[in-house]
Amino acid sequence: MKKINFILFLAVLTAISCRQEQKKESKTPQKQAKTTEKPDKNSKTYAELAIRKGDDWKPEKFGGGEFMNVDSLQLPEGHKDHAYYIRYEGPGWENAQVGYRMYLDWRNAIDIYGKKVDTLVLPYVGQDDYEAYHHESPWGQDILKAGKSLGIGGFGRFMNDTVAHFRNVKKTVAYVENDANVSKVKINYDGWKTGDKSIDLDAQLEIFPSGRFTKATLIPSAALEGLCTGIVKFDDVPAIQKKSKDGSWGYIATYGTQTLVNDTDKLGMVIFYKTAQVGNILKGNDDHLVVFKPSNETITYYFSGAWEQEHDGIKTEEDFIASIDENLATLATNGKLE
Repeated sequence: MKKINFILFLAVLTAISCRQEQKKESKTPQKQAKTTEKPDKNSKTYAELAIRKGDDWKPEKFGGGEFMNVDSLQLPEGHKDHAYYIRYEGPGWENAQVGYRMYLDWRNAIDIYGKKVDTLVLPYVGQDDYEAYHHESPWGQDILKAGKSLGIGGFGRFMNDTVAHFRNVKKTVAYVENDANVSKVKINYDGWKTGDKSIDLDAQLEIFPSGRFTKATLIPSAALEGLCTGIVKFDDVPAIQKKSKDGSWGYIATYGTQTLVNDTDKLGMVIFYKTAQVGNILKGNDDHLVVFKPSNETITYYFSGAWEQEHDGIKTEEDFIASIDENLATLATNGKLE
């Protein structure tokens, strides 16, 4: 009997010891491996979406941790701008010439990553120092100051002399896809309410191996007065407008000192649109706007940014205009750039 009691006593001691070790280990933070996911070495385009790893969503400032790439994300309730839950605030997409990112929050603006290299860089952006991409680095940097605007090619609703963004949406779900010759960002907005109107809106943004442009398609569930896109407006940078010879396509563009880099750095931006789908071109409070006619049909447009510091980039306004005029002629002939 004494032998049995002694064995039971040892078993209890062992169990207590194991629990104490488990508690001790649980208090010690475990260093996790980097979650950077590299695209295939032969990839010519890339899109990604990354969220903070290992934490339940909390609507507060980023407090450390790492990120993991996901194929899709439904925005959690309470998500807002500068929450630092999503790496560089939303999905990003790029090719060898240029990169873009969308603010996946109420702003719904699109920003430009100016690239000094002709390799894919997004998997490494915002990993160690979340804000580093705002500053000059060997690969390039975030170059556009979007402010309250749509950035370049973002979308919203022009109403009451201002642009309504995406402050009131029942559900927002974003997806990214990477295929051999195209990378895509898809965003479904369910129950987007502006004024007394509520619709669903499906958006797709595509980038291809060649060219600086992104192809944007918007599919509204119902005709919406004032659905628009635009380019951020700077007081000392005038808008340039032109239509193709046959009148089927047009563009609105800007060129000048309109970056975050310095006071002399040059950037060109352009939106190409189907003239049959557009009701008005106008100057808003923060944007040069392209306002579409109310329709529940698919709306297609292209946007592009050309930075002078880009690898083999466009250096002058004359060369920028020549480049987008060539794109305009291609659209008039082929109906597409890709």
